[in-house]
Amino acid sequence: MEKITRKSLLYKTEVEYGDYTANHVLGCQHGCLYPCYAFNMAKRFGNVKTYKDWITPKLVSNALELLDVEIPKLKNKIKSVQLCFTTDPFMHDYLEVGEMTLKIINRLNQDNIKAVILTKSALPEDLLKTSKINEYGITLVSLDEKFRKKYEPFTSNYEDRVNALKKLHDNGYKTWVSIEPYPTPNICEQDLKEILNKISFVDYIVFGRLHYNKEATAYKEHKKFYNECSALVEDFCKANNIRVHIKNGTKTD
Repeated sequence: MEKITRKSLLYKTEVEYGDYTANHVLGCQHGCLYPCYAFNMAKRFGNVKTYKDWITPKLVSNALELLDVEIPKLKNKIKSVQLCFTTDPFMHDYLEVGEMTLKIINRLNQDNIKAVILTKSALPEDLLKTSKINEYGITLVSLDEKFRKKYEPFTSNYEDRVNALKKLHDNGYKTWVSIEPYPTPNICEQDLKEILNKISFVDYIVFGRLHYNKEATAYKEHKKFYNECSALVEDFCKANNIRVHIKNGTKTD
């Protein structure tokens, strides 16, 4: 796996439900085609040139050294560090990514800093050895494998993701799910209730609309659709004592 170095790693994210983040990989094997905002930004700023470049990730080899410098300076400001917002912390064909992720989690925990994980892979069992202060999550926008293979071509299947998350939950870890970007019915006809029932054990759910997709905005009732979905998610979470966050712009007047 190709390596790169960076001058900094931790930064305050502008994502509305995030705090600090660390992106210790350039690119992402999963190659999502929603389209992927992270890929578009990386291409726009010249960090990658092509989709093939993007799905051939490069590991930040000096990530731990950077944390040793940055954590003492920032630890009094940091509530949590999310892995990751512009890549994925676990990629099944790149074991070095997961190995570095585990090292970063443990390094953060040394200073009692919570790691918040979000992945489209099956969360590895090695996480069962980590601190209970951490929160582990998956992205789950469908249960339809045909949709996954088309829009998330190199990710873990949905069943594996849910089962791995449930195992962490059953072992006392806080778990969460990002249902974003949720597709409109003209892209994937499905029942949101089925997804919610599948993940009813989690502590936290984030729900958001599909951005930057002409098919979604072409769906004539997309505003009404996302308002109804948001209400359904909020009602479900209230009934099941689950914390919820509806992404900005998902609900509209």
